[in-house]
Formats: sequence, structure tokens, C-alpha cells
Amino acid sequence: MRECVIARVADAVATQAFVHSNIQAMKLYLVPTPIGNLGDMTFRAVEVLKSVDTILAEDTRTSRKLLQHFEINTPLESYHMYNEHGRVESLVERLMTGCTMAVITDAGTPGISDPGFLLVREALKNGVEVECLPGATAVIPALASSGLPCDRFVFEGFLPHKKGRQTAITRIAAEERTSVMYESPYRLVKLLDELTAACGGERQVAVCRELSKLHEEVFRGTLNEAHTHFSQKEVKGEIVVVLGGRQS
Repeated sequence: MRECVIARVADAVATQAFVHSNIQAMKLYLVPTPIGNLGDMTFRAVEVLKSVDTILAEDTRTSRKLLQHFEINTPLESYHMYNEHGRVESLVERLMTGCTMAVITDAGTPGISDPGFLLVREALKNGVEVECLPGATAVIPALASSGLPCDRFVFEGFLPHKKGRQTAITRIAAEERTSVMYESPYRLVKLLDELTAACGGERQVAVCRELSKLHEEVFRGTLNEAHTHFSQKEVKGEIVVVLGGRQS
């Protein structure tokens, strides 16, 4: 037992030393954060966040709690969908002077239905190196646990609320690959109703709610069954809908 503990400590020290030695000037890091369970934060993510000059956070109030939990004291700045267009140019200028930055969102991987894409694109245009750490995302756990084919799939993110929504629903209904969508708990029943109308009630679906959290739920069945199930309860939490493809 003592030898195992010593080995784990040695591995942690080696990991920390490796991360610090590989933090480069003029570099942007995309750092995934847990989608619910803090145990999903990686050692490398913690060390990168401790080592960079600045952390850009979608919601500084939410992120500050995470950083405090892992004793990360790096300066924190706000970077979200409402200010990213206005901040991109100045952030890239700072990166080009040798600053290192990490982008985090409230949960999951930056850039995946969250802020990050604009800054990545402009950083790359200006010769700034960009590195994305592997880590938490709701897409892959939902897909892998759905029981639906996952060798080929399409990720739709959040569907448009109004303009373009019906076009998206029609396209998804015709898709032969498995489709993965994010949805608000307040619009889940509406989405299931729309998919049922477009795909038929017997299309297979998995609705994943609160992944990695205490009240995680994965409902698997037909669209008709899912609609009935979620119409009879108050829906809470983050939702991922995994829809089986059209059978040719």
C-alpha cells in the first residue's frame, strides 16, 4: 500500500513538472471543466489553469467557485457570448506579446455550443498556437450510453428557437446518422413533439438529463414513449437528446 501511495505522489509531481515545463509564451489553451461532477476535472487541467497568465471565463462567479475548490489563484477575466466580439482583438494582441491564456466555460469544452470559437480563429490567423486539452463534454457520454449507433453521428448543438427551426427538424428527420442535440428542460417536450411529427413516433431516442450529477437520468425508447414520459413530470437540468438515424 505504501509503495502505491508513493508511486501516485511521484506521478502527480512528474505531471505537474511536465505541465509547467510545457507552458509556452504566446499560447491559448482551451480547458474543459466538469459538466457536474468535480471529480472529472483532470490533473493537467488544474495545472494549466495554475500556470497561465490569465483565465478567460464565461461566468466569473461560477468559475471562481471551481477555481477556489482547486486552489487556483490565476487572474480571472470575463469572456462570454455578449462581449466576445468586442474583446477578441485586444485579447489576441495580448497573446502576441507573449501572454498565455486559458479559456473555460461554465461546464464542458470551450467552443462546443459555448464561447471560444472566435478567439481560436483569430488567434490562429495571427500565428498564436492553440491547444485544447481533452476532458469533459456532454456529447460523448450521452452518445456512448444511448445504445444507438455511434460509429457515425452528427452534432446539432442547440436548435434555433424560431427562424430556421423547422428546417433543422426536417433535416434531422432525414439524417441516416445518429443526431445529437442540446435542449433546455423548458423546451424538451416541444422538441420531442416536433421530432415525433417529423420522424414518426417509433424512431428510437435517448434523452440524457443531468449527466454525471446526482440525479442523472437516461431515458431510452421511442419518441412516443419519451414524449409520454417527460410530459408527465417536471423536467429539470441540462438535456442532451440522441436521436436514431432514419432507416434507409
